[in-house]
Amino acid sequence: MNASELKVEAARAALAHVGDGMRLGIGTGSTAEAFVRLLAEKVAGGLTVIGVPTSERTAALCLEVGVPLSTLDDTPELDLTIDGADEIDPDLSLIKGGGGALLREKIVAAASHRMIVIADASKIVDTLGRFPLPIEVNKFGLRATELAIAAAAENLGLSGPVALRMTGAAPFVTDGGHFILDASFGRIPDTRALSNALHAIPGVVEHGLFIGLASAAIVAGSDGIKTVHAR
Repeated sequence: MNASELKVEAARAALAHVGDGMRLGIGTGSTAEAFVRLLAEKVAGGLTVIGVPTSERTAALCLEVGVPLSTLDDTPELDLTIDGADEIDPDLSLIKGGGGALLREKIVAAASHRMIVIADASKIVDTLGRFPLPIEVNKFGLRATELAIAAAAENLGLSGPVALRMTGAAPFVTDGGHFILDASFGRIPDTRALSNALHAIPGVVEHGLFIGLASAAIVAGSDGIKTVHAR
């Protein structure tokens, strides 16, 4: 199977964890979209769920295929969030944000009793950092924030380009109205230290290190479906 087919199989396996009446956080990205389409088939067959989307893009797809939606204000406690990831390490720490929705994804995940990550086997790494780390930042003081991020990384022995994410000739703007800086630091040996250092920078809204949020990962590879639980 190719990567797209593997994502569909991981999404299909995740459906086994969805029960009638659940309040679901629904992620963003290609793997999450595969899950939404499969979930819609179950809803059409009588499954009752309410979904809280992590992006306007996911909300539009849910409405298109018939998955009922709520907001986190109206449904502030969720049973389960199902989302993809850009990288997954052995402790189920993640890098997320390649789709540009990391802030809302983290808010929704934190409001959930459980988070299950669905991915193909290419997303599994020994140490996070091969995928550039997305950092959502305020538009005001962008250059100062960029310099502060580089200095914080240097203090931790990390270096590499920090690039403003673009859409054509214009900066990419998140659903929250922020910019994203993609930090190519390479291997991140101490994710907790980097997380703390980034959170200490006033211009940083949130970053794509998801630590201690995922309870399980469903991974589809050439040898089948494997479920990995947090240690």
